[in-house]
Amino acid sequence: MPSSTVRIFTDADTYAASIRGTNAEITITGRGRFEGKLVHIDLHRLQTRQASDNLPRIGHSVDVPGYATIAFRTRPGPGQLRNSVEMLPSNIIRRSEGESYFQKSDGFASFGSMSLPVEDIASIGEAMVGCDLTPPKDALSVTPSPTAMAKLQDLHAAAS
Repeated sequence: MPSSTVRIFTDADTYAASIRGTNAEITITGRGRFEGKLVHIDLHRLQTRQASDNLPRIGHSVDVPGYATIAFRTRPGPGQLRNSVEMLPSNIIRRSEGESYFQKSDGFASFGSMSLPVEDIASIGEAMVGCDLTPPKDALSVTPSPTAMAKLQDLHAAAS
């Protein structure tokens, strides 16, 4: 059965432990009162998440194997790096399966992700766009057209 949850946090460790589909750890690198929000939508095989937090931080996450995941910023804001590559509001990160990565933010960060089982994304890629969409060996940064990126961000925001 489809489900969704929205959770608000004032503790960074509880926030990190609640991010489904990853094993995450966060170290806050700035001062202030932590505020985080997680939205998780489970549509059987499709998982979508939106996360936001307000303080500078460094995080480490490891994705669960067996899923193809894309990640993207949902709003502009201070700088955000993922494995030393800047995450821009205009790009999408195609993560590798079971990837281990570091993410650094200089302040407020808002980002989303969508995951499907690898076998589903492989069939969808072939049937709908005629190409291989299985997770790459190493993460890739992809810059779609501004119209396509805006549509993805709008759809993700509407679902969240």
